[in-house]
Amino acid sequence: MRHFLSTAIIAAAFSASAFAQGMALPPGIAAETRTVYTAVKTNLLAAANAMPEANYSFAPVPEEMTFGGWVAHVADAQTGICSTLNGPTKRGDAATKTTKADLIAALNASFAECDKAMDTLTDANATELIAYGRGQNTRAGRLGYNSAHDQECYGSMAVYMRIKGIVPPSTAARATAGGRGASGRGR
Repeated sequence: MRHFLSTAIIAAAFSASAFAQGMALPPGIAAETRTVYTAVKTNLLAAANAMPEANYSFAPVPEEMTFGGWVAHVADAQTGICSTLNGPTKRGDAATKTTKADLIAALNASFAECDKAMDTLTDANATELIAYGRGQNTRAGRLGYNSAHDQECYGSMAVYMRIKGIVPPSTAARATAGGRGASGRGR
């Protein structure tokens, strides 16, 4: 029961976030989890592609990761998180990459790993416990955590894009849809 409750809370949190962004959500934990994942996947891939290669080494201050470091971090984290749902846990190697093309390839590979995990998620198996490291989560909980982590990373990447005068993909999409858009407000 406790695992079902935690999964329901995660689904509700993602639903509220998606609702606030104007996204229509299909019913069910699996469908809602997949919808949120697809939205952040779209934004991350678009951000990685939109940032010029020269800016992949940009960090606003020395203590922060570079933009390319964020791409690598997302790729490596996703590879680890999603591979636990697909079989043995894998370690990514995106942190060793330096070119935009190599980092985008690693990001795409990590999304392929997560797509595979998402494709197997159903309402029936959403509360199945998955072991990882020294703990365990529900299948939907691990995928929800991945999307939450991705959203946090995308938020940082969006700030880097704004500093460089590039409109983040989520803002550009709202502008196209008639929302707040490129006004500088929102992500």
